Amino acid sequence: MNGKRAGVICLGTALICGGGLWLSARDFNGQESAGKLKVGVTIYRDDDTYINSIITEMEKIFREEFFQEISLNVVSARNSQTEQNDQVERFISLGYDVICVNAVDRTDVSRMVDLAMEADVPLVFFNREPVDDDLYRWENIYYVGSDAQESARLQGQIIARAWEEEREKMDLNGDGVLSYAMLEGERGHQDAVIRTEWSVRSLKEAGVPCSQVTGGVADWERDQAAALTEQWLEEYPDQIELFICNNDDMALGALDTLEKLGRGDVSVVGIDGVQEGLEKVESGEMLGTVSTDRELYGRSLLEISLALAREEKLPGDLAPEGKDIWIPWEIRSGIRQEE
Repeated sequence: MNGKRAGVICLGTALICGGGLWLSARDFNGQESAGKLKVGVTIYRDDDTYINSIITEMEKIFREEFFQEISLNVVSARNSQTEQNDQVERFISLGYDVICVNAVDRTDVSRMVDLAMEADVPLVFFNREPVDDDLYRWENIYYVGSDAQESARLQGQIIARAWEEEREKMDLNGDGVLSYAMLEGERGHQDAVIRTEWSVRSLKEAGVPCSQVTGGVADWERDQAAALTEQWLEEYPDQIELFICNNDDMALGALDTLEKLGRGDVSVVGIDGVQEGLEKVESGEMLGTVSTDRELYGRSLLEISLALAREEKLPGDLAPEGKDIWIPWEIRSGIRQEE
């Protein structure tokens, strides 16, 4: 590390996109950012609504509360692990104090860990948790995220409660079985696998008779989900009563197609609590979603980064369980939930 730095320092933020294109930090005080504590952030891609909402909260908190604390630069790896490795190496060469990583491939972070350890620059992974062999290689590596199993259980709870309260709206063919299609995230992604399994397991544990009609991978993306939804409704026009989606972007894609086809009778449930998803829940177009506190998420990343940059202990309220700092989930639904 570059050692402890004292004094008042100013926020700068920039988006650094692609290999070789590095923009100078934008200073909100109109001062140069040189000499400030520097935090670099690399995200797996820049079109993920949920990840962008976390970054937006980070920047908002900086502007409102940490205006004179740190400079912050954000880069997109454009879904390339090789590019992300290069970005981490570039951050290190530019003297960054801490690097936050939303990994492209959670199973392939060893190169970034090697670089950080060699340069003594702490890493804070978020949203995509590395395997334990990488996470526990060094004391200055942490993970900030939300429990995928908890999100899936709560998603199942939303559906189960809706089945109990409004069964006539859910069971379109009246056969007493909830027939669903599953829109899965990235193939092999830990959260996608867990959410797919545990949402249905939670549903069955609640005593809801259910049957999967079809399912497929939409890579967390709205457009892909919309296309799959249209394909499935053509193949199974009278069978699908519910779309269970691993995230809100895919849920919104399903809603796009349902609206286009005039199928507002089919229910949709998501995970993430992105703004448009919450609006769809509020309007009744979406059955529900599971949301995290993005402000807490962004603040946690910032406070951990500052503590590591200053070689201080982590704030007491962020005391990690091992290497993990967990951001809790909450249900957002128009259906009254049990206390």
